[in-house]
Amino acid sequence: MSYTNLSLNDFQPSAGCLTSDRTEDTAAMKNVVEQLENRLSIYDFMKMQEIFMSPGLNGRVVMTREEFTEQMCAVIRPSTKEEFGEMFDKIDLTRDGIIDWDKVTSFMLLDLNEKDERMRSSVIPQWKNLRLLSPIHKDIIQKVTFLKGSSCYLTVSRNGLLGVWGENLKLQRTLQVTTEAIKLKELWVTTLVSLANVNKIAIAFTNKEICFYDLNSKQGLSCQYRLHGLQGTVICMDYWYNPHDENEAILTLGDVSGQASMVQAISFTTALISLFERPASSPEGEEATVTINWQELVSGYHKCCYTLKHKLHYKDWVKQVAYSSSFDAFISSTTSNVNTLVLAWREKLKPRLKTTSFDIARGINAFDFHSRLNLIATAGINHRVCLWNPYITSKPAGVLQGHSASVIAVQFITEQKQLFSFSEDKVLRLWDIQHQLCIQRIVGSFPKSLDFQSTLYFNDAHGRLFISFNNQLMLLEMKQETGRKVTSHGKAVTCVLYNSVFKQVISSDTGSTITFWLIDTGQKIKQFTGCHGNAEISTMTLDATETRLLTGSTDGTVKIWDFNGHCHHKLSVGRDRAVDISQIMVLKRTILVTGWDRIITVFRLSNLTQFFVLPAEWKGGVQHQDDILCAAFLPPHTLVTGSCGGEIVVWNNSTENAYLKMYLDPQKSLKSKSDTLLLQQQLSSARRMSSRRHTMSVADFYDTECNNAITKLLFLEARKNISVTGGANLVSCGGAGYVRFWNTLKSQLMAEFEAHSGAGSIIMTIDKMSQYLITGDLAGWVKIWNIQDYCLGSSENKVTQPPRLIRSFQPHNDCVTYLEICVRSSCLLILSSSSDCSIVLSDVYGTTIGIFGQEEHWRIENAPSHHKGEQNQDENMGQREEKDDVLKKKEAPVLGGEPSPKPPEQAILGMEDKEESVNMISPWENTILGKKYKIQKGKKHKFFNGKTMQNSTGTFRSLNIGALEDVVEMNKPDFVLNPDKYFREMTEEKCPENLKLPTLSETLKAVFDEKSLFPKEILDREQKARQLCEQMCNEGKMKRNKKQAKMKEK
Repeated sequence: MSYTNLSLNDFQPSAGCLTSDRTEDTAAMKNVVEQLENRLSIYDFMKMQEIFMSPGLNGRVVMTREEFTEQMCAVIRPSTKEEFGEMFDKIDLTRDGIIDWDKVTSFMLLDLNEKDERMRSSVIPQWKNLRLLSPIHKDIIQKVTFLKGSSCYLTVSRNGLLGVWGENLKLQRTLQVTTEAIKLKELWVTTLVSLANVNKIAIAFTNKEICFYDLNSKQGLSCQYRLHGLQGTVICMDYWYNPHDENEAILTLGDVSGQASMVQAISFTTALISLFERPASSPEGEEATVTINWQELVSGYHKCCYTLKHKLHYKDWVKQVAYSSSFDAFISSTTSNVNTLVLAWREKLKPRLKTTSFDIARGINAFDFHSRLNLIATAGINHRVCLWNPYITSKPAGVLQGHSASVIAVQFITEQKQLFSFSEDKVLRLWDIQHQLCIQRIVGSFPKSLDFQSTLYFNDAHGRLFISFNNQLMLLEMKQETGRKVTSHGKAVTCVLYNSVFKQVISSDTGSTITFWLIDTGQKIKQFTGCHGNAEISTMTLDATETRLLTGSTDGTVKIWDFNGHCHHKLSVGRDRAVDISQIMVLKRTILVTGWDRIITVFRLSNLTQFFVLPAEWKGGVQHQDDILCAAFLPPHTLVTGSCGGEIVVWNNSTENAYLKMYLDPQKSLKSKSDTLLLQQQLSSARRMSSRRHTMSVADFYDTECNNAITKLLFLEARKNISVTGGANLVSCGGAGYVRFWNTLKSQLMAEFEAHSGAGSIIMTIDKMSQYLITGDLAGWVKIWNIQDYCLGSSENKVTQPPRLIRSFQPHNDCVTYLEICVRSSCLLILSSSSDCSIVLSDVYGTTIGIFGQEEHWRIENAPSHHKGEQNQDENMGQREEKDDVLKKKEAPVLGGEPSPKPPEQAILGMEDKEESVNMISPWENTILGKKYKIQKGKKHKFFNGKTMQNSTGTFRSLNIGALEDVVEMNKPDFVLNPDKYFREMTEEKCPENLKLPTLSETLKAVFDEKSLFPKEILDREQKARQLCEQMCNEGKMKRNKKQAKMKEK
């Protein structure tokens, strides 16, 4: 990827550009020293361009590291040579030692692209599927709100039905709202507002009344106050209270009147004691309703409150009202283009409100105010969303264009500085306020009704957006913490490889994207998109030279790429049909592909002469009873394949003939054709899931009848000849979380243990020294086992004791799709990819080095050493032992019996706690001492002096230390008592003083002769070489003598 002839004069500072003004969105770098490339402004980059492209130079300018650091430090300040040196290392990915302007611009654009992707992932919220809540209302929903005190949602419809929803959005109850004066059929509910500080709600009706209901009443919804005598019908309300003094509160009202619409407000001074004073003539009792006339409030009869109003809207309907405490003003709006938005405030306790107005063309339907940004957003009938500064009425501070219909609602997301807008054509948009850009557009998911009335409500605390359509209520819920998660790909990662030649990590995802990373720093260096169109890449592999990349896709093709993104060959694996490819294997003369058929698909390397290549015939034919999922090769010619049914076939790769078959249970052989058909039906679903691991879950796995599928086969490369002595040389894993060790020479299952209990299908990898086994499951857990001394010798019985578990950790939140071991800077590292879109780099002790795609890059040489990992491991084991002792006392398991199996749901939920303790107890409980400890558990062990042994931490904390047995005195042997009898002759024997050794010639059987040791041909060839050398030396001397003679003559 290179970008040539790029000029920075065309760049404009924008959301993704590097500028010297850093915004608050870089919260991830708060505690990290800002990197140099993040501090450079657009003008600094222009200075760099002038240096690289100086006038008068025809060729391109290249710089070494020293030249780059010196020249840039002289021009760009403040900066240091060390910082520019680090920047040079990031630009010089190929380690050529020189860079030019093309490399600088490539680095800039790729870095900007990463920042844009990171900004979008951190800013743009991700939503769950849109869902419809239970349809309880039969009339138009007028209001949706949340009660903080009761932690419940309220919905009210026009016919007076009130719905109470729990925090989990389950309907708790429904209540019918009525008044004493008018029956239900003769009135409509216009709006509702929550009085959170006093745990009440106020509901307005079309009969110009407002009723205040007490939610603490024992008799359900009890009307405590009824305010009547209003001049107009109240259609909108807003309530505010002072969080520092909850006695202070303001209820704002907007009405509709034939003469003059008004904005009125009731300011409460003793809200916690009583909203209104109880008249002397009112009936006594807690449940009695107090009737209050509006004129009483205006006249000042009630000392606990007073009223304010203005009539600037004249006869226009007041669509919305609000009170802002930040600048102590009332905000109201209408659909008129004159006095569209009015701000009213009170000066020095004057009875009248002072007003200012905004004239907006064609009027607005709604508004919202953001106190931190000091902005008012308006939903314009002219299809525009305008952002206004409250102190500037002449023109808006920003205009958000994009809607093609009248905007009917707007609401801010306070914490993320974003704005919702919803239009009449049922298009929901999410805007970034800072950059005034639309970052999300949701359309096509809402009910398809022509005429509708809608209300919009967003709850910041829960991240829930409610949109009503007449009597239907839709919910759009935000996914939690999606913006904070570091991801390596935009979609689920399917495979990850390590290229030891270029020191790069290669990853693929379900979106047909291949990404290249530097393993030393985690830096993304290039990315290829659409490699197989829209089909997912299911697997990848490298050739022997690691200069070609092979990718397999669900479209039924395998492509061969170079590292510049050029496709050299396309292998038609599925013959123009979609198939699931699980593994590609490149051998010396062939390419083998498996995953969807019972036969191996083979391509001869000699046939790779054209771009489009068809498969050849596999001579061995069909040997498996089910689809082949994986294969492994051991030089010089041993090939093994594993199927979904748990069958392993051993082949001679040279002749392509099968000579051995191994089964998990040889006694369970198929007895008839009907059994074969039955098994194939049972395995059909498991076959599809095993080949597409990223879509699997633990529950999905247990839905199938077969759990013997082999997902991975690996030869122990460091044990090439151990199969002859009876040890294991092949490892398999797959269904039910089991790992098995095999001897291919004896066709014997040597060992079998459950690596991940209740985790379903697993995958694995092994290092080249056959010392570490790494396993991963569907819940995101990874375990590291030490198998260096495991199954080295022959055994008649199958070993069920697992090897030593080094570490168990959870680097991912979803299914682990691939594992790879690599060596870099003398460190053994683990690469793990997952369906959670991340690739994690860890060491063999489970310490996470970093996630590919994170903003801060790492350095491998700074990674923790193995000794540090061992120390941390011992500390963690000690803590887990103490925790495990407590758990054992609480649970008190039944001794001698198997624990009852848990359903998959419980297995998933309990996975984390279980894996935390398995690091220590899993090997111990399977040893002989561990089993005896279970039987004798509860007994107190005592020292030989009779004192009770105290609990200690460590692997041997439960050993019984008893008294030592008396040792019977043994008689000394006779040769100790009488040494002269046995050793006298040897001690008295003396060596002769004049001992003469024979000469070399006497010891030789024949006289040394060179001609008798070497063949005549070799001696003749050597003699000719000597003669030729002497002849050439003589000729050289003669030529030199002639030259010297000629020089003397001259």
